[in-house]
Amino acid sequence: MLTGLRLENIALIESLELGFGSGFTVLTGETGAGKSLLLDALDALLGGAEGSRGARLLRPQSERALIEASFSLTPALRAWLEAQELEPENGELLLCREWRRSPERLISRNRLNGVAISRAQVLELRPLLLDLTVQGQTQQLARPGQQRRWLDRFAGEPLQPLLEQSRQAWRLWRQAETDLAAAREDQQRCERERERQEQLLEDLEAAALSDPNERQQLQAEQDRLAHGVRLQEGVMTLQGRLQLGADAAPAALDHLAVCEQELQLMAGLDGSLQPLLDACVAARATLQDLSRDLDHYGSALESDPASLAELQQRMAELKTLERRHGLDLAALIELRDSLRLQLAPDVAAASLQALEQAEDLARAARDRANTALTEARRGAASSLEEQLMAALRPMGLAAVRFAVVIEPAAPGEEGADAVQFLFSANPGQTPAPLAEVASGGEMSRFLLALKTCLAAADPDVTLLFDEIDTGVSGRVSGAMAELLQRLARHRQVFCVTHQPLLAAAADHHFRVAKEVLDGVTHTRVSRLQDTQARQAELVELAGGDTGAARRYAASLLERVA
Repeated sequence: MLTGLRLENIALIESLELGFGSGFTVLTGETGAGKSLLLDALDALLGGAEGSRGARLLRPQSERALIEASFSLTPALRAWLEAQELEPENGELLLCREWRRSPERLISRNRLNGVAISRAQVLELRPLLLDLTVQGQTQQLARPGQQRRWLDRFAGEPLQPLLEQSRQAWRLWRQAETDLAAAREDQQRCERERERQEQLLEDLEAAALSDPNERQQLQAEQDRLAHGVRLQEGVMTLQGRLQLGADAAPAALDHLAVCEQELQLMAGLDGSLQPLLDACVAARATLQDLSRDLDHYGSALESDPASLAELQQRMAELKTLERRHGLDLAALIELRDSLRLQLAPDVAAASLQALEQAEDLARAARDRANTALTEARRGAASSLEEQLMAALRPMGLAAVRFAVVIEPAAPGEEGADAVQFLFSANPGQTPAPLAEVASGGEMSRFLLALKTCLAAADPDVTLLFDEIDTGVSGRVSGAMAELLQRLARHRQVFCVTHQPLLAAAADHHFRVAKEVLDGVTHTRVSRLQDTQARQAELVELAGGDTGAARRYAASLLERVA
């Protein structure tokens, strides 16, 4: 219950402090006096009026503004405070919002029982404190999921376990889906890497690497092949000198043969020359051996250009491999052997299959939870249709038809249902979306009836209605007054109204008026505590100070006395 409200420098209010009691409270006054300002202040206190809207709330030329409200504690509030690790203050909850102007901007701060809290915390707290309804709330009706949330509120506690199961099942499925998507992405990345490695292995296998010293051996062979022609030319020159002769001169072996013959003749004449003959014979034999070795060497030489080209191509291939991968032949051979083992079949496919199965199971669990939630919502929808039409018919809507349509929607934390309210106020009119077909007066009555139906689900929340009776007749406003009175028997209800019937039905009556002092306009709020003061205000609401208006006002107060 809202027990007190204090305002400083809010719009036309310089300073105001009010206390409130249980039951039904009305605020009346002339148009523009600031009746709705009190409800606007409560809305701002509970997370509304951000940015420029907040700036417009401040009294002109003021550097500081304050809205403070006190609430009696309920079990839900105590549980919230405990969860936030906050303490109640003297059995109450004191919520404050303060604005201060700085040269650069407007600064706003929220405090609860003197402790600074965030706007997110304030918005969590709001539905535990107040439910504000304004006439023609078509914007609220159009909010995504709003009508589903109203249906869930009406369903109350029995729906909560199913709703929590759906939330939990959705989160588990979402996690399983995320894990599966990540695994598939990893698999694709691994497949791309595997393809790259397979191509690398294919290149290395095609190179037929076996000996880490192959390049050095090829270099030596290339050098031999590259100089083969010159070496053969040298062999031929030597053989020419030794056996064939050159430049018209006899060969060396021919010279030695002549020398040998001459020494044989000389040795026949002088036996002392025999050693010289033997030396000449030995020299000739040595040169003959040299000639034979040169023949053998020359025959072993190759000067095949094709073989040399193949060898050079192989060397170029090996150089390219080394340069491309930044590794020498020994490291490339090691890499190839490692890839042969690494690219063997692994368990990645089995792991992905397990995640796919887990996602399937989580999806099935999510769908089962959503189905159970949908069935419970359908049951609640039937009850809401019945109760809401029963509340609407006495308010001049005898032919009203109302339906809650539940259709499949994309699964989310709140299930897989799209909820829409269909409405028809006239016979022969096909029910259509409420926001599209309801007039201002019909919307007022619908919202009041809806909040009445929702009241059982939120017995501790204060209801505030801002000119909910706009656009309705006197007879209908009487029915609305009776409905508000019934609501106020079990909860605190506030209503800003222009209707004398509603004002007369209230337990507490506040009058809001404007006055000008020293050229400055002020809003004043006064509590009408005696019958005479209330009757005077009802006379104003009924059309002015006439005999008929006074008699009508007196009859209204006698009726509710």
